[in-house]
Amino acid sequence: MSIATLFAQSYYNDTYYYDTSSTAPTVVEASMILSILLFMLVLIVASYVIYALLLSRIFNKAGVEGWKAWVPVYNSWILLELGGQKGYWAVLAFIPVVNIVAAVFMYIAMYNVGLKLGKEGAFVLLAIFLPIVWLIWLAVDDSTWEGRHAITPKKSHKKAAN
Repeated sequence: MSIATLFAQSYYNDTYYYDTSSTAPTVVEASMILSILLFMLVLIVASYVIYALLLSRIFNKAGVEGWKAWVPVYNSWILLELGGQKGYWAVLAFIPVVNIVAAVFMYIAMYNVGLKLGKEGAFVLLAIFLPIVWLIWLAVDDSTWEGRHAITPKKSHKKAAN
């Protein structure tokens, strides 16, 4: 037999071979994917609840209503303003490359919030590298807000009754 005949036979044998295995995901694979996605969703929601709860305690120390910590972008806006920065950096953080500058302003705000709660300047390193520890520390310790508030409450426009 020649080499050409061997190649021809192997070609024709592969052509008539039908793969009976299915590439579609099985029920077990689909349920595992669904359970992993559900676990990730629970983990994300739990993380956000813990973050908002701790941030609301910090807001209460600063004299800001605690519900503002539960609104996703607004809580960053308020944190920036508490730290003496412009709140619009919270919105600009969604723009690529600008988010790096926004992060710097957020860290400056965290530094100022730490100072206003009686912490030293090096405390900002905890905010940069372990932000959850920074939040827990500021939320549960018995520090009080020092200095004037960065956010002044709006005056109500009630008309005087004659």
